[in-house]
Formats: sequence, structure tokens, C-alpha cells
Amino acid sequence: MPHLTVQIREETLDGSIESKLIRALTDAVAAVVGDWARAVAVVELFGVPEHRWGTGGIPGEAPAPVITLVMREGGLTHPQIPDAPARLIKSLTEAAVTVLGEAVRKQVTVLIAGVPAGRSGVGGDVV
Repeated sequence: MPHLTVQIREETLDGSIESKLIRALTDAVAAVVGDWARAVAVVELFGVPEHRWGTGGIPGEAPAPVITLVMREGGLTHPQIPDAPARLIKSLTEAAVTVLGEAVRKQVTVLIAGVPAGRSGVGGDVV
């Protein structure tokens, strides 16, 4: 199950951006790993107040989101999805730019973590 967390400046979340960003990020993952991911992708948006975020030691200097994708490692190395990590980084960046505007492109950060088989679970069962 793909799980995305997005840290973004609180001021960006205005009530209209949230649903667009959730939809765009879900579509971006499904476009790379397959449509099966659409139904199980989880997207969480975390707003960080401007004064609690900094870049290069400067508070408030973070106009673009940090997107973290956690999913099964097998999906990142599957032979039917060549270059999955690179394609996911590009697809997720494009999704953020589509919703937030071209000005954020150079500062969108995407982190991908692969979970080895047997190291995740749902409902108390290892999956």
C-alpha cells in the first residue's frame, strides 16, 4: 500500500488545495506502479507554520513541499516497472507543480522508502 506524507507550509493549505493535491499525488503513483495503487494509496497532508520551517538555516524559506512515499520494496524493484524510483520522483514532482504552480518545481523534495517484505502489517497480520 503506497503511503504518502506531505509536509507543506500551513499557509498553502487553504481548503481548496488539499483535495487537488491528494488526487494529483494518488494519480501520480498510479501512473507509475499501476492503477491498483489508486484504491489503496494513503495521502496525509501536514501543515507546518511558516515560522516552524526553514531551509539553509533561514526560517520561513520553504515554499515547496516535502513528499515522502513509503511502499513495499518489491514495487520499487519490480521488473515490469523499470526505473520505478526515478519515475515516481518525476511523477510526484509534476503532480505538486500542477497543483502548486511552476514556481515550486526546483524546491519540491521527494523521498522514497522501500519496506522489505515481511516488515509491514495490516490489522495485526504481516503482509
